[in-house]
Amino acid sequence: MTTTQDGAVATGGDRAPAPKDPKAPAGPLRSRISPASLWRTVGPIAVFVLLLVVVSVLNPSFLGGGGVTILATQAAAILFVALGQSAVLHVGSIDLSNASIGLLAAMVLALTLGPLGPIAIVLAIAVATAVGALNGVVFAVTQIPSFALTLGTLGVLQAAALVLSNATTVYVTGNTDLLAWMFGSAIAGVPAAFVLGIVLAVVFWAVLRFTRVGHGLTAVGLNESAAIFAGRRNRLLKTLAFALSGFFAGFAGLVIIAQAGAASSFGVGSDLLLPAIAAAILGGTAITGGVTNPITVVFGALTTALLPIGIATLGINAQAQSLAYGFVIILIVALTATRSRTAIIK
Repeated sequence: MTTTQDGAVATGGDRAPAPKDPKAPAGPLRSRISPASLWRTVGPIAVFVLLLVVVSVLNPSFLGGGGVTILATQAAAILFVALGQSAVLHVGSIDLSNASIGLLAAMVLALTLGPLGPIAIVLAIAVATAVGALNGVVFAVTQIPSFALTLGTLGVLQAAALVLSNATTVYVTGNTDLLAWMFGSAIAGVPAAFVLGIVLAVVFWAVLRFTRVGHGLTAVGLNESAAIFAGRRNRLLKTLAFALSGFFAGFAGLVIIAQAGAASSFGVGSDLLLPAIAAAILGGTAITGGVTNPITVVFGALTTALLPIGIATLGINAQAQSLAYGFVIILIVALTATRSRTAIIK
């Protein structure tokens, strides 16, 4: 039996490996750049630019005819839900209910904006954040798989939306001017709602990059067992991730009301789940956890909003949108999933 320099023990006929020379040249460049890391670096931006070029060539009037404004308007709600989804994916889980949380926030806002004014905006975001946090608490305490838990929450929220609205459309009765700025104001043709999403994405990026909480979220996503041994408060961090998902969904609720002036369980915002997941993954978020760049999620949201426009430009039936989203999710995950961290793919 021999002992290596780092303390590892080699038994039987195995020989201890020779120590590595720190000055030895690294292997070929291609061995250090995986498809996943290359995708996270340039993929989200490159895919958006490529798709934008294709759409612009096929429809030359797109960029000059207010296409950028239309694109950002359609991407705004997707961006907020995608940012929330990326927070949960970052800790290695998934939230199938955050789009419905956004719709619930819109319902609450539609019912209360008239009588409560600005308080209704705070209330809608607070309700969404609380529902997300409740998801997180149940998930962290009971260890129910996040897929199953949030799928159940999705059903509960859809029923709640039907009850609150009496299965009809709820129209805002007053104080609509409080949200008019979201699409009534623009910077370089980009609606203020989307600019707000960019600002929140940058703040979220800074939290993940520079704060202890952000480092804790990353540690949980990369290796939860190691995070526990390192003294991370895993349950609290998971709860925070789901609360962030609800928080961002609350802003999606504001966007829904600012766009439509009403909320319903079948209207604007009722189909945000699949596009938001696609946007998060297209934005470079690793479905295995621990890798998220909220800034590139912005480009993921733009690409996801541009897909239907590209499909229509090619003359393909609009019903193929869900097919396109599903194909994109499968393709990106297949190309970029980091399988080395798990021995078994579940």
